[in-house]
Amino acid sequence: MNSVVRSDDGPALTKDLALTTWGLFVGLALLMAASGLFGTLLGVRSELKGLPTVVSSLISASYYLGFLVGSRATLDALGRVGHIRVFAALASLLSASMLAVGLVDSSAIWAFLRFVTGLCIAGQYVVAESWLNDLADNSNRGRLLAIYMVVTTGAYGIGQLLLNTVDVRLITGFAFCSVLTSLAVAPVALSESSAPPVQRREHISLRELAKVVPTGVGSCWMVGLAHGAMTGMAAIYATRVGLSIGQTSLFVAAPMVGGVLLQWPISAASDDVDRRAVGVAAAIGAVAASILLLLGPASSPMALVLMAVLGGMSYPLYSIAGAYTNDWVEPEQGNAAASQLITLYGLGAIVGPFFAAGMMVVAGPSGFYWALVAAHALIAAFLIYRMRAWRAPLAKRPWNEVSLPARAFFVPATVVAMGRRYRKAK
Repeated sequence: MNSVVRSDDGPALTKDLALTTWGLFVGLALLMAASGLFGTLLGVRSELKGLPTVVSSLISASYYLGFLVGSRATLDALGRVGHIRVFAALASLLSASMLAVGLVDSSAIWAFLRFVTGLCIAGQYVVAESWLNDLADNSNRGRLLAIYMVVTTGAYGIGQLLLNTVDVRLITGFAFCSVLTSLAVAPVALSESSAPPVQRREHISLRELAKVVPTGVGSCWMVGLAHGAMTGMAAIYATRVGLSIGQTSLFVAAPMVGGVLLQWPISAASDDVDRRAVGVAAAIGAVAASILLLLGPASSPMALVLMAVLGGMSYPLYSIAGAYTNDWVEPEQGNAAASQLITLYGLGAIVGPFFAAGMMVVAGPSGFYWALVAAHALIAAFLIYRMRAWRAPLAKRPWNEVSLPARAFFVPATVVAMGRRYRKAK
């Protein structure tokens, strides 16, 4: 595996760069707020309907099955009509699907419409990530993707908190989701001057991507597994242990709050320190938070704090996997690589709800936490293995130029490296 050497310095992460993407970020914020409310609303609605755990997990998994179709279809459409038109078309379809869920009371139709919403959201992720990858280089990609993740994660969490403002038994909440989604088109449509030009990019298959950057491929699938379990079953778990509607909205939103708070420092650290080492430290932190959640009731304030820590450690793992992958692929393959990563994430996330549901069947409601422990432990173990298989300098730049967040992650990363050298000496 050979590193790609870039011939240009690329754009710096400046105020001008942020301003050129304002429309995309505002549109994404509205879109994700609608998605956060919609997903939580449907999860609570499923529990109130008394659906079996397997059926609820199937509805959740249908969303991620849509990822597989949406990511591939969107990449082809981008090459024909461009980012803004694709964003608008997907938002229109998403808006109609969200409203339609509130009009019917059939779990089979819910699963189909959940599939459609997953297709649309995955497509929007491809639009956004390919747009941003056109602006980023290896020196600022982690930070730029961190802004993207802060916006999407924070807006998703705000959407979940909006559950307190609607009656889950009425169509009102679904109609509000539809309105927010429709409004998301306006700022993006006004961003024509900053949108990347329409052009065909070099394709890269999943097999080829795995040969170039197996670390990114493997870790992205595992992150999808962890996030699918967490987001797909959190509302169901909270309802099952007796939390009220208000408590449920806080419980499922807490990981998003943590993701917003820690996304920037963790992603910034990954620009200065081996991204895999930062990923190991974050995954271990998520494991620790999940174990501590097992020790207390879900209704306690400490549970909210720990859920925030869990999300803060877990959600940056996707941007780390994406940034690491794009460090190694050719610039003209960036869009195709982004599409493949979303496909991989979706493949993992399809399994996640079933994995968590199976653990809940075996261990009761606490199986939700055990599933998160296992998923994040798997991520940590895989990244440690990859650090042993493909060795690289821990720090990417002189110590006096390393950022404060990177220095914070340097300590656990150094412990991993020392353990590796010790085993080699033996």
